[in-house]
Amino acid sequence: MDHYLEIRVVADPEFSAEMLMAALFAKLHRALATRGKGDIGVSFPQMAKTPGAILRLHGSQTALQALEALSWRKGLNDYCQCSGVALVPQIIGWRTVSRVQVKSCPQRLIRRSVNKGWLTQEQARQRLLTIKERRTGLPYINVKSLSSGQQFRLFILHGQLRTEPVSGLFNFYGLSTTATIPWF
Repeated sequence: MDHYLEIRVVADPEFSAEMLMAALFAKLHRALATRGKGDIGVSFPQMAKTPGAILRLHGSQTALQALEALSWRKGLNDYCQCSGVALVPQIIGWRTVSRVQVKSCPQRLIRRSVNKGWLTQEQARQRLLTIKERRTGLPYINVKSLSSGQQFRLFILHGQLRTEPVSGLFNFYGLSTTATIPWF
């Protein structure tokens, strides 16, 4: 994790920064799945209420150059400003960037439990009375799963800054609950 690549989406009258980031992230997801290595992590340095307009990719110089060789941003280059692969500057710390899954629809969860045979209809009715819907204020990107084809909100959490890096693998979204990326 000694190198990085920074991509800034540039909104225009037709496409918002959020739409462009979602499209960019979808293309990245496909490219990371194609590579299948788990050696590239992501972060969103401008993240606040939304992920922001900057996507930062973290990895070794070799991994980032191999990703770039795939020409994965094809079709979005007019809407992106991309730095070259560069050495990480002075590091403030390390952090995880992970996905948070929110169980926000009790009816769907109960219906699934009945369909799987985990609950009876009567048990489901009783549980539905006690379960509350959960919400989150975390920033998210609208994505489409490569495996299921379903659209969903991918909620993103930047973990607390740490003093030591933790090595590990990243998923095909460039996220991990354990592996850290350098924060600068």
